[in-house]
Amino acid sequence: MVQPHCPKDTTGKNSPKRLGSTSPPRWSQTRRLAPAELFVGSFLALIVAGTLALKFIPGLYENEGLGWTDAVFTSTSAVCVTGLIVVDTATYFTPLGQAVVLVLIQLGGLGMLVLTSVIIGALGGRPSLRTESLAVGARHLLPQVPTKRLIVDVVRFTFLFEAIGAFTLYLFWTPRMGWKEAIWPSIFHSVSAFCNAGFSTNSGSLIEYQDSPATIVVISVLIVAGGLGFITMEEIHQRYIRRNPAFRRLSIHSKLVLATTAFLLLSGWALFALFEWQGLLSKMPLVDKLTNSLFMSVTPRTAGFNTIDYGSATDSTNFLTIILMMIGGSPGSTAGGMKTTTFALLGLLAWSRLRSHQTASFANRSIPSETIQRASGLFVIATGIVVLGVFVLAFIGDSHRATQAFLVRLFETTSAFNTVGLSMGITPQLSTPSRWIVIVLMFIGRTGPLSIAAALIVRLSTRGRFRLAYEDVVVG
Repeated sequence: MVQPHCPKDTTGKNSPKRLGSTSPPRWSQTRRLAPAELFVGSFLALIVAGTLALKFIPGLYENEGLGWTDAVFTSTSAVCVTGLIVVDTATYFTPLGQAVVLVLIQLGGLGMLVLTSVIIGALGGRPSLRTESLAVGARHLLPQVPTKRLIVDVVRFTFLFEAIGAFTLYLFWTPRMGWKEAIWPSIFHSVSAFCNAGFSTNSGSLIEYQDSPATIVVISVLIVAGGLGFITMEEIHQRYIRRNPAFRRLSIHSKLVLATTAFLLLSGWALFALFEWQGLLSKMPLVDKLTNSLFMSVTPRTAGFNTIDYGSATDSTNFLTIILMMIGGSPGSTAGGMKTTTFALLGLLAWSRLRSHQTASFANRSIPSETIQRASGLFVIATGIVVLGVFVLAFIGDSHRATQAFLVRLFETTSAFNTVGLSMGITPQLSTPSRWIVIVLMFIGRTGPLSIAAALIVRLSTRGRFRLAYEDVVVG
């Protein structure tokens, strides 16, 4: 059989690749990004897009627009669902400007990878397995639920809670504002609360609602729901609502999340009531004292709303708030912080050592030592970043606040890194260098802990061919 004549290719463009070639085609270069890089990059891209939108979309401001530093600050605070502000959202932005901020909050709260996966699925495509795994976080905890279904449920839970919250707030706020005027604040606060963002269309956040227990309870429920984590919410949904036989019990993760959340809320509630009963709460009726002290326990879980002036609170209140801000919400949620499970695992580790037990345990299950090590590493790194942030802010200083109290700087730094948004009133007064430090802290706080945890997983799961000889060190 005569073979067709093929002219010799002298350029090499059409010649087949040799077997064993490892050079990937150009279109696959983006696939070589590490998961942590892809996760961080999605937030960075959204911050850049938000900054450009705040700078160049017309009609966003009542008067003059934001400068570049303030635009980056506002975009970062919204995307990282922090809530720290350098301008008053209520008076500085038009309704269109507030809507842009709200879109950034929603995108940042859900995460771009979740939305990307949903959009690709709606168009009939299939996102990469890596994108899906990054979008839903600790996927291995729910092997019974398909990843695509879990991603859809994340979006469904978000919009369902936000819709119910907005409708409920609208019912409570209509007598106070009017049926037209209550629509936008209800939607804005519901989204901001569930995403644990803390942005408000009121100049004083929720201080004017100190005497509205219904408002405080609704916002509190949204904050706690948003901070539980989508994995836990999916388990509760499958176990108690759908009665799925594959979910005979809640996982240790969800049990630990629920138990720790309840402990922190109740203990914080009691302590805040004790600290401020004769202080900021002294002139309130009994019901308002109880609801406001409850909200003081809820909002440091990275929500950022406030019904009191933290600049006038006692040092005990502010220090307890700092501790709760460091702990934050739960993994896989819209909240920041070290996470409730990290706090709980460190407590379980200490308790097991006091009882001379080899392993930490909870609910008749032992926690893997690798998980305990990751929690310890995350705690050390997060604490180190906050300490460094306080040092840098103290070193830079502000000319008009040269004698700024240490607790004020610690409060601001902790709030920024743990994406809380509470402040003792100094955020608008920060100098430009200090604002950039806070911007970096907010970004690291939103993307860093997850990336650090992922890196620790890789490092701890890699076994070397040898280990160095042991030699003991005295502790204590």
